[in-house]
Amino acid sequence: MSASTPTPTSTDHRHDAYEHLLQRCRSVEPVVAVVAYPCEETALSGAVEAAEAQLIQPILVGPRKKISQVAEESRLKIDGFEIEDVADAPAAAARAVELVRMARAEVLMKGSLHTDELMGAVVASATGLRTKRRISHAFVMSVPTYPKPLIITDAAINIAPTLEDKRDICQNAIDLAHSLGKAMPKVAILAAVETVTPKMPATIDAAALCKMADRGQITGALLDGPLAMDNAISAIAVKTKGITSPVAGDADILIAPDLEAGNILAKLLTFLANADAAGLVLGARVPIILTSRADSVRVRIASCAVAVLVAHARRTGQVEAHS
Repeated sequence: MSASTPTPTSTDHRHDAYEHLLQRCRSVEPVVAVVAYPCEETALSGAVEAAEAQLIQPILVGPRKKISQVAEESRLKIDGFEIEDVADAPAAAARAVELVRMARAEVLMKGSLHTDELMGAVVASATGLRTKRRISHAFVMSVPTYPKPLIITDAAINIAPTLEDKRDICQNAIDLAHSLGKAMPKVAILAAVETVTPKMPATIDAAALCKMADRGQITGALLDGPLAMDNAISAIAVKTKGITSPVAGDADILIAPDLEAGNILAKLLTFLANADAAGLVLGARVPIILTSRADSVRVRIASCAVAVLVAHARRTGQVEAHS
């Protein structure tokens, strides 16, 4: 069986996949990360843990008194952290974004405020962090039964992406893969079937995205689609169905047809396949870490590691910095 064939492995693979990210970060200087409203134990501990792992230098943005109270109650040491004192969560989101616009930080990290509060400040037309690219979300997933990290997009932001949106979603994911050290990632454009049919618009979009890659409108990866999920990740399914493709059975990136499909896929892998999911928002001026209170320490650290590698790749010109 070839090295690229997905085979069942022990859960130690999850550790190996994220440990590889941390190993890459050990040769990279910590980046300044502005943390918006870390006013709950999990949110604040995530920033502290990432700082202790020498991934980030946090700037905490929120009510100083409340942050200090959480730190004291949770026994977290924040004495050396810079704190920007603002009144509440909306003010924290606005100030955090402002600090990024002032080039004070290379990463934006969500604290304990609601995601829509933070993203509202990010996408604000005059004061936000928008670029020419469509903003999208990606999970870097470590799946026990898959031999390498798997990027899944978009499961959190773009509800019903158009073909143009999918082009940016795809390029964002490719740039992410480059930042993680994958020179020519394999991108599977998912649908329910592997043939193009007008009755299923996702198959037409998939075929169009592949042609866009042929014409240089999407760069830096091998694309194929439409591909059903089994054909994207299983070499056995590919062989059985007689599919000839450099991507099928060995995908690095899965492009979901819409948010519902991507969200179901990511959660299915998390809760039924015991996968870990490190999440990141792409396409803005800086990578944005969206952590959840349900995330394990390992996932929070992995999300920070991914963001650090993306920021480093932009700083060094390995991937294009968005404007």
